[in-house]
Order: sequence, then C-alpha cells, then structure tokens
Amino acid sequence: MMAGLTYQLLLSGTLLFGLVIFTASQRRTEEQFRMKPNFIIILADDIGWGDLDANQPEKHTNNTPNLNQMAQQGLRLTDFHSPASTCSPSRAAILTGRYGLRNGVTHNFGVNSVAGLPLSEVTLPQLLQQAGYYTALIGKWHLGHNGPYSPNNRGFDYYLGIPYSNDMGCTDKPGYDRPPCLPCVSSEPQVIRQRRSGHGGCYSKVALPLVENGSILEQPLDLWALTEKYKSAALRIIRSARERAQPYLLLLASAHMHVPLAPTVPDSSGDLVYAASLQELDSVVGALKAAADEKDKENTLIWFTGDNGPWEQKCQFAGSAGPFTGKWQTNRGGGSAKTTTWEGGHRVPTVVYWPGRIPANTSSSALLSGMDIFPTVLSMAGVVPPSDRRYDGIDATNIFLHKENSGHEFLFHPNSGAAGKFGDLQTVRVGKHKAFYITGGAEACTGGTGPEQLHDPPLIFDLEHDESEETPLQFDTPEYRAIAQRVALKREELLWDIATDSSVSTADYDQDELAAPCCDHRQAVCRCPTLC
Repeated sequence: MMAGLTYQLLLSGTLLFGLVIFTASQRRTEEQFRMKPNFIIILADDIGWGDLDANQPEKHTNNTPNLNQMAQQGLRLTDFHSPASTCSPSRAAILTGRYGLRNGVTHNFGVNSVAGLPLSEVTLPQLLQQAGYYTALIGKWHLGHNGPYSPNNRGFDYYLGIPYSNDMGCTDKPGYDRPPCLPCVSSEPQVIRQRRSGHGGCYSKVALPLVENGSILEQPLDLWALTEKYKSAALRIIRSARERAQPYLLLLASAHMHVPLAPTVPDSSGDLVYAASLQELDSVVGALKAAADEKDKENTLIWFTGDNGPWEQKCQFAGSAGPFTGKWQTNRGGGSAKTTTWEGGHRVPTVVYWPGRIPANTSSSALLSGMDIFPTVLSMAGVVPPSDRRYDGIDATNIFLHKENSGHEFLFHPNSGAAGKFGDLQTVRVGKHKAFYITGGAEACTGGTGPEQLHDPPLIFDLEHDESEETPLQFDTPEYRAIAQRVALKREELLWDIATDSSVSTADYDQDELAAPCCDHRQAVCRCPTLC
C-alpha cells in the first residue's frame, strides 16, 4: 500500500512539474508574441488624396469618420506617394521596396497573363513568414494568378480575393460603372477568350472569380456581397491571432474605390454612390481597428494608404485629388490622375496608427512612398532584408515613432501608362520641386487625353506655391538652373545604379487565352454552378 501511495505522489509530482513547465512555456510563447508587433496594411484602390476628410476639413464632409479618428489618434502623412500610378507596378514596389525598373513590373498584368511578379523577387510576406509571422492577403492581388505566381506561393499563408481588378470580368449583377456594363450571359456558346466587348469597354467573356487559397469559390462572384466577405475574413484573422500564438501580417487590398462600385446602400446619383462606397470602406477600416484594439491594442500597427490616385475617366464614380489637379495638363485637355505622374496620380491619403508608440494627433510632411512599407515593417519586426539586392524604400520608423521629418531626398515617379515607355523615371521630386521630362494626360471625364510631350530642359514646378502644378518655373531663373542641375545629376545616378544592379528582374508579360482563371471550361463565361 505504501508503494502505491508513493507511486501516486510521484505521479502527482510529475504531472505538477509538467504543468509548471507547460505553463512557463506558454508564457514564453505569449511573451514572444507580444514582443513582435502585428501589422495591418489597408490598401485602398484608386483612392484620391482628397477622399480623406481629414485632408480637406474645409469641405465639411463626413465620409471617413473612422479614418478621421485614426488620424486623431495616430499620424497623418500629407506627402505620401504610391510607387506608381497604376495597380500592378504599385503593388510590386510595395511588396519588394524596389522601383519597377528593378523588380521588373512596369505595367499591369492581364486576365490572360501567364506569369506575374518575377520569382527572383523577395516579398515582404515571404520574409515575415520566415520570421515566424502568420501572413494573410484579403482582396486584390494583380501580380500573377498562375502556379508559382499566386499569393500562396509568394509568402501568404492565407488568401481570399480577386486575382486582379474588380472590373476585369463580368458579374451577374454589375455594380455602378461608367459606361454601364452588362451582366454575364450564361446562354452564349462557350468562349473563354478574354477581351473587352463592344458595349463600353467592359470585360464580358470570362466571369470574375473569387479565389481562396488557389480554389475558385464562385465565378462569377457577387460584387454586392464582396465587402462583407472580406471584412469577415479579416476579422477572423485578427481575432484568432492569440490562438495561433503568432504575430501576423494582414494585407487588406480593398476593392474600394475601384469601379464598379457596389455599395450596400446604392443610390441613382453618382456622387452619392461614390460617397456611399467611401463610407463603406471607412466602416471596414473602423471594424478592423476596433478588433485590433480589443485583441492587442498596444502591439498592432495599422497602416492605411492607396495604390494610386482616382480614375478620372469614370467621372462621377471617381474620387477627389483635392488641390492636386495638374492644371498644366488639364488646361491642355487631358486627365491628370491615375496612370499619370501628376500629383493626383500618386499622392495618396495615408494614416498610420499604433497606440502608445506613434504620437497621437500628429501629421508629417516628410516625403514618403509606398516602397517604404517594406523596410519600415521589416525594421519594426526585427527582420533584416536580403543583402544581395538594392532597395529604393527607406525606413520611416523614426518618422513614425520619434517625430523626425527626414523622408526621401529624391523620389522618382515612373510612367505607368499615360505617356512614354512603361517604367521610365520621367518625373523627379526633390524637396518642394518637381521636374517633368515627359508629360501626358490620361483620358479625362470629357474624353480628352492631352498630347504626350518631351521636355528638355524639364518642366519644373514649385509645389509649395503651386500645388495644382499649373505654372512651371521660368527657364532663365537661378532657382530653375540650380534645381535642374540637381535633378539631372540624381536622375543619372539612379539610372546608372539600376543599370549596374545585378539583382534587376524582368517580368514575363506573355499572355495565353487558357491562362485566364476558369472554374468550368464547359460553361459559358467559365461559370461554376457548384463549389469547384
């Protein structure tokens, strides 16, 4: 009996010792979890600098109350720029910290693209994933949807979204667009060739797919239910973070404010439709912020920004560039926002929030870029990027946490489609000055585009006194000569640096009709009647 009692005491002691070890291990894991910050990056599509109420308080609108609150509790960046003024090159630069001339992505990929962001490029989620982070992308990808180019093969543990823009495929219930698009037609003979139809330039031959981790959930997707699906998935990731005992990177690449717009409370008026869509985006931001505050408030950085400026061609369904109207170009009949290097094309609303770390109710005019997300997030996570390549982004940690104001000395804006060759560094920003070597307008609401023009010597604008970019400096002034000389020198230095960079990648832009995502090739417009 004594032996049995001894055995029971020994067993109890072993169990107790094991429980202590388990508890201590659990505490260590939780402590490590708290030490590594979480990152929520919200990337709005085609959003204007003026769409953020806090950027234009004199307008007395109330479309972005949650973002306004986030700005009051965090940092508003007033001179922040997307790396390019169209989707794919901007997103590639954000994820790699490199200009398109280095990472190879200089213009958009299509529905039929066989490839995407070059596999030689190392992405932000890949590096965080290797450092123990859980990584998720919800929303638009647009960097390749086939095989090794898909999000799950570029560093994301979880993916839910559209492989490209939300107008690159038909839906049964089209959203608001200009010109209006027709719904998918299921009775047509099978055609999977992807091309724009004759009714206003809408894609109609392949339905828009919703993809989860490589599987097509529905095709065509329901645009009107998309926001709720994205929000639910994002909240699930935030709320389950502690259960995973992992820090996380959540990239929410919203369909807002890209057309077609599909607000949950639609209205026949274009202005009201855009406002309702903007309010819907803001409500998603508010929901994610509330969930992050509840779960890990002092350990979560939220970074809201845009991939490029508003799509001016869409008239009442396009956003506001605020005062950055590019009057030199619009006076010549062309648009000056998305696809151009005028301020309206790439200056985007940006707010950064981290309670207890980023000083509240502050703003910064530091010259920054979406390329800076890569080095800044890695720095905060304690991850060193690979040393075998050159980067163009800068670490903005001290600007965020310590109120420093030293951003980029120079920032180059590449052509993304309005004029010149894709990827050309045709516009250079230095301090308050901006020099144009090539100008050209996108299609305006009126239909005009404006001529492409080469400028040698370049046009130079003083943004401090001429934010609408209307009147360039006179060529024969000392101010002009000093800036032109500085700009030319830095432009040549960067071009030489890229030319001698052994890590430069080249993207494959080949297309194949069979490369389009298709749930069921036997169905017209690749319609899937059941879960594929």
